[in-house]
Amino acid sequence: MTNKVIDIQNISKSYELGMVVSGSLRETLANSFRWLRNSSKKDLEKEFWALKNVSFDVNQGEVVGIVGKNGAGKSTLLKVLSRITEPTSGRIELNGRVASLLEVGTGFHAELTGRQNIFLNGSILGMTRKEINSKLEEIIDFSGVEKFIDTPVKRYSSGMYVRLAFAVAAHLEPEILVIDEVLAVGDADFQKKCLGKMGQVAKGGRTILFVSHNMGAVKELCTRAILLEQGQSKMNGDVSTIIDHYLKKRKDDTAIAIRERTDRKGTGDVLFDAVRFIDTTNGVEVDSIVSGSNLAIEIDYRSQNFGSSAMLRTLEIGFSVYNNDTQFCTVLNNKRSNFPFTNVPKSGTVVCTIPNLPLMVGDYYFRISMVADGAATDWIEDACKLNVLPSDYYAASYPLTDKRQGVYVPQKWSIK
Repeated sequence: MTNKVIDIQNISKSYELGMVVSGSLRETLANSFRWLRNSSKKDLEKEFWALKNVSFDVNQGEVVGIVGKNGAGKSTLLKVLSRITEPTSGRIELNGRVASLLEVGTGFHAELTGRQNIFLNGSILGMTRKEINSKLEEIIDFSGVEKFIDTPVKRYSSGMYVRLAFAVAAHLEPEILVIDEVLAVGDADFQKKCLGKMGQVAKGGRTILFVSHNMGAVKELCTRAILLEQGQSKMNGDVSTIIDHYLKKRKDDTAIAIRERTDRKGTGDVLFDAVRFIDTTNGVEVDSIVSGSNLAIEIDYRSQNFGSSAMLRTLEIGFSVYNNDTQFCTVLNNKRSNFPFTNVPKSGTVVCTIPNLPLMVGDYYFRISMVADGAATDWIEDACKLNVLPSDYYAASYPLTDKRQGVYVPQKWSIK
């Protein structure tokens, strides 16, 4: 006989500008800004459904991965489950205390010290001071911030914040642990430590809902997965099957011409038209290139309707690069790399040149984004894909064929 701890029936959540949204003022403003930023002008009067008739249940001790692209509704679902926001319709039954780790800073009071926040979070979970004290040293030791535990958390770095927040959530023994993609802030050792702790939590009979873009972590940790697409639950079941479907969908999306993509976000005033990868050795457009080659990325953009000015005051274009397991590898951005564009044509072509391409062997997916005159005008996830082939990157007389994807680092060695 199963012991159901989460039962969700037909949960929906909608947002609409110009009306009062249930929840806190902070949440209302944040959601309104996000909708403004991610929507075209023609959408501003429409109702936006972040979730639409989502139903599933979770038994005690299950570790369930929530998978989907950005904007699929994953974070909204966890906020509804954590009672941070109310659903528009539907029913939720939770049997047990819920600890949530949704984003940096959630649940912490900036003016209080790390130690004080541990007691605050424990009290919110309904624990006595004695119970919290029994876990205190273990929490502090796990977090690795013992030197700063009596410092107000407003002075913490984002990494320190997340380490302490995770330590609190995992050690204060809630029946249900809800974790969003916050572990990306920590370093590799801490992420490994967190995954190990979540495995221990699950073996102890507690339930975990885990949102992550890291498919390797989902496959390693989760016993079941749920795929969300555009606010709806599309698949629910075997982890490997759902991950394979998700990765295939990414590849299929990159085959669609950028000009024809309908899943873009932003104001729509200035749009991406095309992205081309050019091997600058011979000037040929490619979809595969040898690691270490000189690569140029050409980005065509066009203005839809951007006022009467003949020029854009500022233009910022960025690429976030992910490997085949959806792990973040690097970012390319003209502004961040100190190549600001000012007073540029409203339509044109931008070129990003990368000498000695340092990507290891494998497929890499590019999320593209554009900010024109301070407004987010276009954003497309998995916009294009580049296949990187093996090479003798370090001129060591043999090709490097590492199956682990990442970047090569230029390096010099000596011995004393």
